[in-house]
Amino acid sequence: MTVTEERTQTTDDDAGLPMIVSVDDHIVEPPDLWERWLPARFRDRGPRVERRGIAGLEFTGGTTYEIVYRDDAPPADCWVYEDLVVPHKRHVAAVGFERDDMTLSPITYDEMRPGCYDPAARVADMLANHVDVSLSFPTFPRFCGQTFLEARDRELAAACVTAYNDFMVEEWCGDSGGHLVPLIIVPLWDPQLAAAEVRRNAARGCHAVCFSEVVAHLGLPSIHTGHWDPFFAACAETSTVVCMHIGSSSRMPSTSPDAPPAVQATLSFGNAMSSLSDYLFSGVLVRFPDLRLAYSEGQIGWLPYILERADDVWREHRAWGGVAETIPEPPSTYYYRQVFGCFFRDRHGLDSLEQVGVDNITFETDYPHTDSTWPNSAQVAQELMGHLPADVQYKILRGNAIRMLSLDIT
Repeated sequence: MTVTEERTQTTDDDAGLPMIVSVDDHIVEPPDLWERWLPARFRDRGPRVERRGIAGLEFTGGTTYEIVYRDDAPPADCWVYEDLVVPHKRHVAAVGFERDDMTLSPITYDEMRPGCYDPAARVADMLANHVDVSLSFPTFPRFCGQTFLEARDRELAAACVTAYNDFMVEEWCGDSGGHLVPLIIVPLWDPQLAAAEVRRNAARGCHAVCFSEVVAHLGLPSIHTGHWDPFFAACAETSTVVCMHIGSSSRMPSTSPDAPPAVQATLSFGNAMSSLSDYLFSGVLVRFPDLRLAYSEGQIGWLPYILERADDVWREHRAWGGVAETIPEPPSTYYYRQVFGCFFRDRHGLDSLEQVGVDNITFETDYPHTDSTWPNSAQVAQELMGHLPADVQYKILRGNAIRMLSLDIT
């Protein structure tokens, strides 16, 4: 992705910090996205928004909710697609609300900050937040397009994937002056189709794709089978980074069905840790040395120990552990060569910067979710990294992300 305009890397009130390239934000898709971008023959069956009353909304674990609809209840704008009815929730479009008002409650587009769904408003919010460039994950399709994987009509689902990507590249990012960079989804049910979609979008400047942390959790073949090699090959050949967001396995780590949602939020890095272990011993990073992985919103404080443990297992247990022939070097070798972590608040990870890898971490603002550092991202970054050398600040806040996303910023 080429950015043609000159970039201002500091402002007067940011204590000299480089402008941020945020590798994990989120788009709340505009209500008419698929009505406008689907071919005409699909539009009457594509995703659409309806306003419905929500009398009860309770989180039941993973990615599921118990919802009670009633006409006279507070309204929510809901996505309707096949048998799905998915209401918008305030904690997903949280920016602009006070902390204690970022609740699990229904919300309409009228109540959202326009930056959630409007690209021009998003750029304005970014620049006011010391953010120069943003990469946004989907909301209704879920973090790697699971909504369309689970749909019955595969022809319609494939058209929805293409329509989303066309919107992402041409509309969401197209007139942003390079401030918004595209992140696509793929048809997860077919690795050949996924590879073709990666190549189609790389040809028009997109070098980031969503994927699942633990794809086997979606009922699909694991990364150990070779099933995904066409997809990985396309990503490696086109310098397309594979972005895996927490929750992209359609489940979140927890302890018990009756644990409060705060337990899942605390353990949210768990699938990222499991996924990295999987990739380090899978042979994928050996077979595809140009493939790059990014763990989005997984934080980084867990990385030093999992790398240490993986190397210990390789040294001590590889003879019986099934990896003596497939992993020729200590697993951490492949992490430092090919993997990026991502954080927004992680003092412990920064205290272990030598082990985490100064060239392997990126920063995010998580706009517009409850975890977002908006509108104080410069202050948060200064508190976390103000003591670090300027070249290290640059890498973490900007330089590593530019390299990861193959940005050409002049």
